[in-house]
Amino acid sequence: MRRLLLFGGTTEGRELALAAANLGWQVTLCVATDYGAECVPEADGIAIHTGRLDEAAMEALMGDGFTVAVDATHPYAVAVSANIRAAAEKTGLTLWRLLRAESEHPDCRYADSVAEACTMVPEGNVLAATGSKEIAAYTVIPDYQNRVYARVLPLESSLHDCHKAGLDDDHILAGKGPFSLETNMATMERYHIRSMITKDGGAAGGFPEKLEAARRCGVAVILVRRPKEDGFTMEEILKRLEARA
Repeated sequence: MRRLLLFGGTTEGRELALAAANLGWQVTLCVATDYGAECVPEADGIAIHTGRLDEAAMEALMGDGFTVAVDATHPYAVAVSANIRAAAEKTGLTLWRLLRAESEHPDCRYADSVAEACTMVPEGNVLAATGSKEIAAYTVIPDYQNRVYARVLPLESSLHDCHKAGLDDDHILAGKGPFSLETNMATMERYHIRSMITKDGGAAGGFPEKLEAARRCGVAVILVRRPKEDGFTMEEILKRLEARA
């Protein structure tokens, strides 16, 4: 029996899990949270492992007779991907990295980190569209408690991070993306957003809709550069799985 260990509660991670199961693979899909598990459709051949894993836990899991592993985590989850690679090297398990296609992003200003991006914002309100884990970086923005609006997942941990950073509930926009063009525009207009800090989440993350909304609303975009990495497209990985099925 061919067994696939798949890391990532991302859109493409869920798509790959379903496609691999349809090819006859037994898939174990690792997601970090209960919320991520709820987003996975029920299907024969897919088991869900819920909970954050460190390198040691990944190594232990990889030793459980899997044929191959795929890292389909978020493009900016650098530390998680590093742990997956290290665990695979120690166990000798074949590992493929699933790459999310990058988007075209003209007219953006670029930063190498969220912290750097926060030093580049112009006057006016800021839409923080980079998640909750680095929300503390936004506290360097003058009058951030009144100017910053954080769009985060509707999780207790996300709300906790925002509150710890000093944002009150009126400045926390909890919701699950990807968001439509209309929703993005409505958010920018309602909160009088003048600049947005974001990451290139690709089409799967609703990035083109964010860019177009910003263009139409006259919002300046500061884009945190995506880390460079090697890997395979969805089509390439499916061909490899099909060849081994």
